[in-house]
Amino acid sequence: MRTGQRAWQAAVDQPSRFIPSPRRAVDDDATVNETPVEALVLAAAPLRTVAAEAERVAGGPVRDVRLVVPAGWGPRRRTWMRQAAHRAGLAQPRLVEAPVAVAEYLLATGLQLPVGAFIVVCDVGAGAEVTVLRRGPAGFEVLSTLADPAAGGTAVDLALTAALTAGRDAPGDGMGAWATTQSVRAAKETLGAHPAVTVPLAGQAPVVANSTMLVAAALPAIRRVAELVGETIAAAELSPGDLAGIYCVGGSAHLPHLDAVVAERTGITPTVVPEPQLVAARGAADAGAAHAGAAVVVEVPVPPVRRAVAIAVPGFASLALIWQVLLTAEQHNLLNVYRSVSLNWGEFTMAAVFALLACLAAGTVLGSLIAARSPTPSTRTEGGKVSIGILAAVSLGAAIAGLYAVVTSQYFGEPVGPFLKWALWPIVPIVVMAVAMAVVAARQWRAPHGGWSALLAAPTGSIVTAALGMGLIQYSLAADRWPDRLLFIDISGRVGGLLLGVGLVMALVTPLMFRLILSAPVAVISAAIVSRQAAGILGVSYAVAVAMWWAARLWTRIIRPATTSPVAAQRSAGAGPSGGGA
Repeated sequence: MRTGQRAWQAAVDQPSRFIPSPRRAVDDDATVNETPVEALVLAAAPLRTVAAEAERVAGGPVRDVRLVVPAGWGPRRRTWMRQAAHRAGLAQPRLVEAPVAVAEYLLATGLQLPVGAFIVVCDVGAGAEVTVLRRGPAGFEVLSTLADPAAGGTAVDLALTAALTAGRDAPGDGMGAWATTQSVRAAKETLGAHPAVTVPLAGQAPVVANSTMLVAAALPAIRRVAELVGETIAAAELSPGDLAGIYCVGGSAHLPHLDAVVAERTGITPTVVPEPQLVAARGAADAGAAHAGAAVVVEVPVPPVRRAVAIAVPGFASLALIWQVLLTAEQHNLLNVYRSVSLNWGEFTMAAVFALLACLAAGTVLGSLIAARSPTPSTRTEGGKVSIGILAAVSLGAAIAGLYAVVTSQYFGEPVGPFLKWALWPIVPIVVMAVAMAVVAARQWRAPHGGWSALLAAPTGSIVTAALGMGLIQYSLAADRWPDRLLFIDISGRVGGLLLGVGLVMALVTPLMFRLILSAPVAVISAAIVSRQAAGILGVSYAVAVAMWWAARLWTRIIRPATTSPVAAQRSAGAGPSGGGA
């Protein structure tokens, strides 16, 4: 496997083995000489060369890695890109969207852009991607993005090749086709500065290409780019008059008449940024630097295993508790006239709380799935995905809690009112906190340090401890009290109270020292009051503690986050790989 200049040189003699675009689709594996080659291997090969060169220049391992990706890429392609970087030996990368990187570069080079302003980044390379951005207090937000692979330099090369070879024998496959393609591409670049150029064709007499031929070949692609600009502005629900500017970048940004055609469509003359093919990379290098009034945001991808644990632990705890409620409830039937049921309302409440926490932990996953199937542009931004995911998780969690109430009431033949009261009212504060986070995410006011997936994951240690404690309490309340088992049953209930108290403290505070200080009195009190009457109080107390935990995270990570220095932020980002792959 050869990369870079060595690959270009080898392609002259072995054109069938050359892959010009190794950053392919996730499932688009290649076949080279009837040999299948994994797409991930192809993407990792040039990154491995880059890693080696970077280490040579830096004199040691490079810990802070930024990779530029299209704004339209979803979570699957982004995860695939991180896997390619990992296979290439790079540290866990931070993925920077190309238009955001361009906007960061424009700010760094002196562009005066107030908070709330809108700009369009028109990235014309092999294809075209047009994005509308809004500058917020914490950075740039992608409002809409549209792409067309047939509206860039590749389409112009094909059109110019067809014009130059019209009436001649086709170059065919192999070396002849490759040589012709390279000649036409070089001619296109030269015509940007000269009126005419001689183009050698493989096995044929050379021809002369002029700027008029280039304009004719480029005009369809340029018109399509202008259409994309107009469609993207409309998708963001803006008009050209709302924009602070249109900026063209990419290797094909210098195509003739691109600025004139876009200006004709929008009424705004776009600016072609100097050295447009390098702007995104330079902007990504500075992305996250502290600007005036902006917060430093470090995205630390949550590994799939950790995310799965954050969803599975409260989910299984919820199912285990509701199962125990149904299994151990005591039904009373007085003379077949008065029927009643006694159950552990605290355990029932905790089952509803854990169901909601499991759904919230899956919030970012739900948001990505909804955005992938939604035609609304606002749901395709990172903030939009998180916001709609949180709201969907809240709705799903509340629905599951209500389902617990309905099913349990029908199972025992009792009115549904008390069951709904114990299932829904205790989770209301948690729902309020989650909705507040959804509003913050939708407005892109500030992203939490570590990313939204880490923020939405409830403390699994507290969940496991509290669930086990409540399970032991219910066992002590429902077990048959044979004389030889009284001591064991009573001890089980007290131990369950201790564990529930410890779990409650783990939800209230995070520092280990504070947990040790508070655990002793809270655990002793909860163990001392264990009874059928107090079980409901303990369950509601745990729901309140979880709501306070959410409120603390909303305050300390979003509303008033701790100031993080750039050096500390880079170290935190560099520590990402120790947690597993993304």
